[in-house]
Amino acid sequence: MHVGFAGNASNPFKLGLTSAIDATFPGLNGLDLAMGRLDIGAGGVVPLHSHRVSELSIVLEGTIISGFIGADNTPYYKKLNKWDTIIVPRNLLHFIVNVGDAPALVLASLNSANPGLQVFDTALFGNTLPSSIVEKITLIDEEQVKKLKGMFGGSN
Repeated sequence: MHVGFAGNASNPFKLGLTSAIDATFPGLNGLDLAMGRLDIGAGGVVPLHSHRVSELSIVLEGTIISGFIGADNTPYYKKLNKWDTIIVPRNLLHFIVNVGDAPALVLASLNSANPGLQVFDTALFGNTLPSSIVEKITLIDEEQVKKLKGMFGGSN
């Protein structure tokens, strides 16, 4: 993958991700570095997710709100414009929302060639965990759980 090319943002999140990690760019092995290009359509989001490493992001185009949820459940977020940056500590849930009228472009750098990625929505609803358990652990009603499992490829 080459981060000079825009990602495909034709999805519910309006997010295109082009990444350079060890699996797609073997030259990164041993360098403790990965890069990601985030093309976020107007109204699009980078959904709530986490990595096992820290992330530094810089806004190259557009206006976003970026933030993370601290270990004490305190939310930290801010509106960012061109050339603004944010650093997200490792393992914390974080997100981006494009609040501008035009697409946003964000470049992310992570301090590992294999940073890992767990997206909250797909982790919770894109699996075979029984819906009855998801209902209990989230307090979300059965109808919504089934709707979300359908959206994210889960079953049961």
